[in-house]
Amino acid sequence: MFDKILIANRGEIALRVIRACREMGIKSVAVHSTADADAMHVRMADESVCIGPASSAQSYLSMPAIISACEITGAQAIHPGYGFLSENAQFVQIVEDHEITFIGPSAEHIRVMGDKITAKDTMKALGVPCVPGSDGGVPDYAAAQAVAAEIGFPVIIKATAGGGGRGMKLARSEAELETAFRTARAEGKAAFGNDEVYIEKYLGKPRHIEIQVFGDGKGNAVHLGERDCSLQRRHQKVFEEAPGPAIDAETRARIGKICADAVASINYIGAGTIEFLYEDGAFFFIEMNTRLQVEHPVTEAIFGVDLVREQIRVAAGEPMEFSQDALALNGHAIEVRLNAEKLPNFAPSPGRISQYHAPGGLGVRMDSALYDGYAIPPYYDSLIGKLIVHGRDRPEALARLGRALGELIIDGIDTTVPLFHALLEEEAIQRGEYDIHWLEGWLEHALN
Repeated sequence: MFDKILIANRGEIALRVIRACREMGIKSVAVHSTADADAMHVRMADESVCIGPASSAQSYLSMPAIISACEITGAQAIHPGYGFLSENAQFVQIVEDHEITFIGPSAEHIRVMGDKITAKDTMKALGVPCVPGSDGGVPDYAAAQAVAAEIGFPVIIKATAGGGGRGMKLARSEAELETAFRTARAEGKAAFGNDEVYIEKYLGKPRHIEIQVFGDGKGNAVHLGERDCSLQRRHQKVFEEAPGPAIDAETRARIGKICADAVASINYIGAGTIEFLYEDGAFFFIEMNTRLQVEHPVTEAIFGVDLVREQIRVAAGEPMEFSQDALALNGHAIEVRLNAEKLPNFAPSPGRISQYHAPGGLGVRMDSALYDGYAIPPYYDSLIGKLIVHGRDRPEALARLGRALGELIIDGIDTTVPLFHALLEEEAIQRGEYDIHWLEGWLEHALN
C-alpha cells in the first residue's frame, strides 16, 4: 500500500480523497494555487505545496508543477479527483514515466474513451448498445446529408472532442442541417482544436442514465447500478439520484452486466461511468467517463461502499473488496449540486462566506470545502458543495432532502439552494417523471 498520495485537485473532491487517505493510514499531499492558500483541503492535508498562480493553466493544469510536487514530497501516487487532469492521457503517461502510480485507468483507456468516435466504436464492438448515427467522423456537408437521410431527422451534430455541451448542435430538419453542421465544426475547432464532428439520431424525451463500473485491471469488473442524471441545465447536471425512478431490477441487472463485461474484457482498472440516453426501454451509449464522477456519493450511499478507498486499493495492486454477488442495493439516495450562482440567470457569485452551517442528522451527507470567513475565488468552477441524502425509499429521500435544505445556511453569497426548494414542490419531481429537457423547459418560466 502507498505511504503518501498527492491529490491533484482542489475543493470538496480534494477533501473527499484526503478523508479516505486518513482512514487508510496514508499521508496526503495537497497542491494549491496562490488563490487557494487558505482553502480547506490545504488545511486538512498532511502536507501542502503551492504549484502556481491563480490561473488553472499555471497551477492545477500544470503537469510539470504537479510532478515536481510529487518529487519534492516523495508521494508515490497521484489521485486526480475529477476535472482538471483526471482524463488527460498525456498526463497519465508522464506520471507513469516518472514511476509514480496514477490512481485511475491507463493512459490508453483514457485515450480511447476520450475520443467519442473511438469510444462509440469500441463500445459497439464490446456489445454495448449505441445511438444510431454516423460510422466515425463526418468529413463534409454532403456526407452529413447522407447520414441524416439514412437515420432520419431530428439529428444532433457533436464535436468528436466535445464536452459540456460545446460543439453540439441540433438539426430538426434538412433546412437546419447545414448551419448546425458548420457551427458544430467551428465550435469544436475553437474549443478543442479539432473540428471533426459526428452525427447521431436525436432522441425526443430520453433520460440520462449512467452505470457505475469498477475494474481491478486484471479482467474482473462489477457494476454498482445506475444513477439518473436527467435534470440538467445546458448539459450540466444539477440533481442526481440512485436508483433511477424509471429503471426496474431486471433492467438494471441486464444493462449492468453488459457494462461490467465490457470493461472487464479490456482489463479496465478503477472507477468508470458508462453514460446512456434511455428512452422507451432502450439504452443508447453516449460516452464513458474514465474517472470518479461528481455524483459518486449517491452510489456509495445505496451500496455502502467507499469508491475512493477502492480506487486506491486496486491502484496499489490489491484485489477488489467486493464481488458482484455481494453488492446489494439499499434504499434511495439523491444529490443536489450547490453552486455559487445568482438566480435566475445562474451568474457566478464568488465572495466571502459570512456564515456557514451544514445540515446533519440521519441519512444526510454534506461534501463541501466551505467554512465561516472563506472567500470563494472567482477563478474556478462555481460548485461549492454537494448535499447528499439517503432514505429507505424515494419518498423518504425527498423528504430528507427538503429537511436538510431547510437546515443549510450559506450566507454572504448567492447560491442555487432556492432552485432545489422550488423543484421539490413540483409534481414531476415528486413522481420522478422527467427527462433531459424537463429542467430547461421549467426554468423558462419558474424562476423569472
